[in-house]
Amino acid sequence: MDKQRRRIIQAGLVGGAAIAAGCAPGEVTEKECPAEPSAPQKPLKILILGGTGYIGPHMVREALRRGHQVTLFNRGRRAKDLFPDLETRIGDRDGQLDSLNGGQWDAVIDNSGYVPRHVRDSASLLKSAAPYYLFISSVSAYARFDVELDEDSPLATIEDETVEEITGETYGALKVLCEKAVAEVYGAENCSVLRPTYICGPGDTTDRFSYWPVRVSRGGEMLLPESPDSPIQIIDVRDLASFVVRCVERRTSGIYNTVTPRGEYTLGKVIDDSQAVSGTQISPVWMDLDFIAENQLVEKGEIPTWAPSTGPESKWALASGERAAAAGMETRPIRETIRGILDWWQTLPEERRSNMRAGMSPEREAELIAAWKAREEGL
Repeated sequence: MDKQRRRIIQAGLVGGAAIAAGCAPGEVTEKECPAEPSAPQKPLKILILGGTGYIGPHMVREALRRGHQVTLFNRGRRAKDLFPDLETRIGDRDGQLDSLNGGQWDAVIDNSGYVPRHVRDSASLLKSAAPYYLFISSVSAYARFDVELDEDSPLATIEDETVEEITGETYGALKVLCEKAVAEVYGAENCSVLRPTYICGPGDTTDRFSYWPVRVSRGGEMLLPESPDSPIQIIDVRDLASFVVRCVERRTSGIYNTVTPRGEYTLGKVIDDSQAVSGTQISPVWMDLDFIAENQLVEKGEIPTWAPSTGPESKWALASGERAAAAGMETRPIRETIRGILDWWQTLPEERRSNMRAGMSPEREAELIAAWKAREEGL
């Protein structure tokens, strides 16, 4: 996988152990896995490693909404006033876990683990303090993206497993090693691993998926890649949070791709729904693959959450989410994700809204549209 695509997918990013749905791969089939225990009848005590970034606050709010008690563990450097009423234990994943000593919880949600050593250390410390561990990984954990994926697809590897530098090349393989650390410490029956694709929705600081509805809302001629039939696969951060808390409540074990249903959304649908929600019409200008490659638009991050229909990334948006759906994950209509993004976007300062962190600047887009038209006229 090229460095740019790895960087784009991590997520976010918004992020495979030897676990299947409640079982280790190769041992039993998914249908043979034991049934989940019923939802608890009393509030749970949940420890969240993180909780003040992008996805963490959504999980905190969902857990609180469902009546649970939440403790946060983080460095205390970001959004310190976000949850002033919650217990926060200050520390660092890198060797400063002492503040967790003496605590007792029903479950751990780890949404801030990227380095295997950090994850193993926290899981080892918390094994006697919490009987269940949920780890947020990433679809970047898979080895290849030119085939349709499910939870048993081959996983990314790294030659030197002592490497801790997180780069576009190492991100996926490090997530795999994090998954393995959790499984080895907790056992397959006492943990779960979620592999989200692009996590999007209100609060997304990457602007990767947000680029599309926000750009549509400006109207005018809009440069678009290849075809309206290009598949797009995301997970709304609120749907991910809901499924995370559901898994904790039911002590759900196994590995789950947390993605919208395979083939449900295309770029054309995203654009159409963005026009409907924003009330703004665009004039689409569809580029071909040669033009995209010549201008390195994917490598430069100027076309986010998309991949060409041919080549090593052609199936990245066709991962199976059937296992998660069977375990109770629900995904909202993409119009509601778009609506949430646009409503949130309008609350941001003008300076932030004028400088998107993904996609093309208006000046760059105008330049490329002119180049595309000149090329078309010359053919």
